[in-house]
Amino acid sequence: MKRTWTIIGVRDVPASFKWYQSLFGQPETAPGHAYWGQILDTDGTILLCLHQWGAHDHPSLMSPHEGTPGNGLLLFFCVDDYEVALKRARALVERFEEEPHVNANTQTWEFSLRDPDGYYVTISAFSLPQQGQSARRRSDKGLQPTKARGRVKKLRERR
Repeated sequence: MKRTWTIIGVRDVPASFKWYQSLFGQPETAPGHAYWGQILDTDGTILLCLHQWGAHDHPSLMSPHEGTPGNGLLLFFCVDDYEVALKRARALVERFEEEPHVNANTQTWEFSLRDPDGYYVTISAFSLPQQGQSARRRSDKGLQPTKARGRVKKLRERR
């Protein structure tokens, strides 16, 4: 296998298309159809396909009511512009599912958020953290960047 096409069911293809283009910092374009769109990388590689619920006879894409959208699925994207992607993501959602931290397994910076349909999306840096960037181990989630400590503390205080 050389490539996969990850296809997710969404309520509104044009709105989800615009959301993912914003997340990835891509120029805004329209999807191929109102019921189908492909998010492409600059080299034409398909990053993600968006399919309107019930638009065709695909058994697993008939209705979001026959299962929980996103259950058992993690959309994981590696980006080469992590810091810029982080800023774009903060503009798209009110809160992150996981604040920026260094993943203990990959040793790369990452954060997680939910898309408009509730899918869990993780954005990870391609490269390892630069030397001198400190992170501390979180008891519940591996590593937490020093910069995020204050934000995480404030979030916990609000709860």
